[in-house]
Amino acid sequence: MTGDLSQAIRATLLTGEPRAKVMATRKLVREWRSGRLVTGFSATMPDRPLWPQRLELLPPGRMPKRGRGVSQKNRIALWHSLAHIEFVAIDLALDMAGRFGAQRDDQFIADFLDVAADEAMHFALIERKLNRLGASYGDLPAHDGLWSAAHDTRHDLAARLAIVPMVLEARGLDVTPATLDRVRAQGDENGAKILERILDDEIRHVRVGSSHFARICRESGENAETRWKNLVRKFFRGGLKPPFNDSARLAAGLSRDAYGALA
Repeated sequence: MTGDLSQAIRATLLTGEPRAKVMATRKLVREWRSGRLVTGFSATMPDRPLWPQRLELLPPGRMPKRGRGVSQKNRIALWHSLAHIEFVAIDLALDMAGRFGAQRDDQFIADFLDVAADEAMHFALIERKLNRLGASYGDLPAHDGLWSAAHDTRHDLAARLAIVPMVLEARGLDVTPATLDRVRAQGDENGAKILERILDDEIRHVRVGSSHFARICRESGENAETRWKNLVRKFFRGGLKPPFNDSARLAAGLSRDAYGALA
């Protein structure tokens, strides 16, 4: 790669082909860790990343309802939805580092590049799972809700941290255990192991977001719980929905008093 970190991130965000984005993310993170990629912010981040051209995007309310049975069609729909979440998560982590890294320090950059590398690995695992089922990412429609939340908070780091890791990714901590149990009950131990790996990593990812949010609040002398609740009320459409995975949320640094008050 040539140029500085922001140029490499921008180029990766504007890579739409899934495997190419995964490989570009891995190379970017590897080169930054080794010191071969200069930490600089000469490039601006795009308003939205590129995704596969054939991927049909629908509003969340128009997405087809996913069945819960064990049919091949339902299994493909489940893993396709998970693939989309992880694919967008690559872009969310890269955009966090590229858009806001100049405001923070190398630890902030390192943390979110580590998250991006994890998300690329998650997507690769799920895409391989989809391929074994005779499908691939882009075969089904997907919604744009995750990136819409990122776009809405593009000018405010605290809001981005409050909404993306601490609300949207935290929601994954709540719903993944039930999905994991359902997959395992279907006899899909390989799929269950993939979800176990993702859940463990996502606890750490949410903790990265909550830790940096708390640090920003300490620096500004604001109460973190109060500021988080105010930002969620401002930027998140709809209340938080229980049931909550309290143990995973606690491990991720989230306060039950705070999210419980917004349920």
